[in-house]
Amino acid sequence: MRSEMRILILTNYFPPEIGGAARLFYELAESLANKGHRVTVVTGFPRYNINEPLLRYRRKLWMCEWMGKVRVMRLWVPPVPRRSLILRGIEHFLAPAALTLGGLLSGRQDVIIIYSPPLPLGLSAFVIGLLKRIPFVVNVQDLFPKEAILLGLLRNRFLIYLFEVIEKFVYNHAACITVHSPGNRSHIIAQGIAPEKVKVVYNWVDVQKVTPGEKNNWFREKYGLANKFVVSYAGTMGWCQDMEVIVEAADLLKHHEKIVFVLVGEGPMKQFVEKEVKRRELYNVMLLPPFPWEQYIDILRASDVSMINLNPKLTTPVVPSKLLNIMACGLPVVASLPPHSDALRIIQEADCGICVPTGDAKALADAILEIYRNPSQAQRFGGNARKFALTHFAREVCVGQYERIFQELVSREYENAEG
Repeated sequence: MRSEMRILILTNYFPPEIGGAARLFYELAESLANKGHRVTVVTGFPRYNINEPLLRYRRKLWMCEWMGKVRVMRLWVPPVPRRSLILRGIEHFLAPAALTLGGLLSGRQDVIIIYSPPLPLGLSAFVIGLLKRIPFVVNVQDLFPKEAILLGLLRNRFLIYLFEVIEKFVYNHAACITVHSPGNRSHIIAQGIAPEKVKVVYNWVDVQKVTPGEKNNWFREKYGLANKFVVSYAGTMGWCQDMEVIVEAADLLKHHEKIVFVLVGEGPMKQFVEKEVKRRELYNVMLLPPFPWEQYIDILRASDVSMINLNPKLTTPVVPSKLLNIMACGLPVVASLPPHSDALRIIQEADCGICVPTGDAKALADAILEIYRNPSQAQRFGGNARKFALTHFAREVCVGQYERIFQELVSREYENAEG
C-alpha cells in the first residue's frame, strides 16, 4: 500500500463557514494531513454562515491558502439567496463548474473524495478523475434528489429526470460510495449499485474536544439563562428540519416560566420561525445567529436537553450530524423523527433520549416536560449518550476507515497501471 497519498477533497462547504458540513470535511482533511498525507481542498470563497468580515477574501476570483497542513484552493462562486429555490438549484451547477477548474489545477493527486450534495459535484470528480486517471469517492450526506422530491421542493419532471440521471451516473462511475448509516446504504444498493461498493462510515465527532462541560458557563450568563431549563436547537433551519413543530411545542410550554427554547442557526426556514415567534408572542423562545465552533459546543454544554427534528414528509433514513455533537456533550436528546429514521434507531440503541412521532408538537412538549421533571432520567440519558459516542463516533476511528478505503483504491490503481 502507498504510505503517503495525495488526496483531493472537493466540497462546497468549508471553514470559516460555520456548519456541520464545513466542520466535517475540515476535520477529515486535518486528520489525513496529520497522518502524513498531502491533502488539497478545493472549495469556494466563504459565503454563508459567517460571523465576521473576512477582508482577505474580498474581490478575488482565486486564491490558495494553508490551514495548518492542509492546502486550500478557493475559487469564486456567485453567492445566491438561501431562500430562493431556483437560485439554489442553479448553484448546484455553478459551484461544481468552478471546483472542476480548481481540481484540474490542483496538481498531481492519487484519489478524490467529494461531499454530496451538491450532487453535480460528482460530475466534477468524474471529469477530474478521468483526465488525471485517478479514482473518486462520493460521500453521500443527503439522498438528493429523493429528499427534495419528498419535501415538494423539486417538482419539475425534467429536472427530476435530469438529477436522477446524474445520480445514477455518479454512483455507477464512483470507485466507492460512503454513507453515514445502514439505511442510506440500503437505499443506494436498491438502485442497483453493487453492495461491495457502498460502505457505511459514520459521521464523526472529536470526542476529545466535544465533551461535557460546565453548564453555568459564559453563554448562560450572557443571555440571562441562570436558573432556566434550556431546550436547545443548534443547526440549520431548513426544509428538512421541522421547525414548525418546535414553534408549536414552545407555544404549548410558554406558561412554564423556567423552560426556555434557544434556537441557534440560519437557513431558509428561519424567517418563518421569526414571524411565528412574533405572532404568537413566544417570550420563551430565543433566536440567535450561528456561533463559531468552540462557542457552539458551549451552547450545548449550557443546555439541559437538545432537540433533533425532521420533516414528516421525509422517508429517507436521515441522521442529522448535530446528533453526534449532542451525544458527545453528554446531553439527553428529545427527537421528533419518522419511524424509518436511522437517527431514531441510534437514540433507541444508545438509550439516550425520548423519541416522538414527527410533526407531533404535543408529544414533543410532553417529552421535554418529562425530562424537565426527572433530573435523574436526564442524567442517565446524558451518560448513555456520551458512552455511545465514545464507542461509535470517535473521529480517529472514522477517519481511519477513510484512510483504508483510499489506500485500497490507490493500490488497486497502481497495480492496474503496473499490469
